[in-house]
Amino acid sequence: MTAVLVLNADLGPLHRVSLRHAIRMLLREVAVVHEAEPDRLIGVYPLPRVVRLVSYVVTRWRFSGGPAWSRAGVHARDGRRCGYCGAEATTIDHILPRSRGGRNSWKNTVAACTGCNQRKGDRTPAEAGMVLRVKPSIPTWGALVQR
Repeated sequence: MTAVLVLNADLGPLHRVSLRHAIRMLLREVAVVHEAEPDRLIGVYPLPRVVRLVSYVVTRWRFSGGPAWSRAGVHARDGRRCGYCGAEATTIDHILPRSRGGRNSWKNTVAACTGCNQRKGDRTPAEAGMVLRVKPSIPTWGALVQR
């Protein structure tokens, strides 16, 4: 199933939803098709790529301290690439291990492949002789929506 981008009434991006959810939004008339696949229909509706909300939704949360930490968010921020070798990431690595007081935070975690995560183990990257290719950062809402 493809993801459909949801725009606010002022054309600002909000998030992505499944195609099924987007069709439900169209049926409930809370959104309209903003951009669609050419010559493809689902019932009477064109197959949407982008839908726009009919009424404006206040997004004060977007200007807060940023999105909450999550494993999926770390993978999205890092493009599903290992922070150590650049291979496809399948796990999350804590730079300062949790056993040493490291926390689940944006600046203490990177996406990692299984091999690098096991090689690093319960050590810091310096102790394991590994170099981080990326600098962990706190993503913005816009950066996560684009991914």
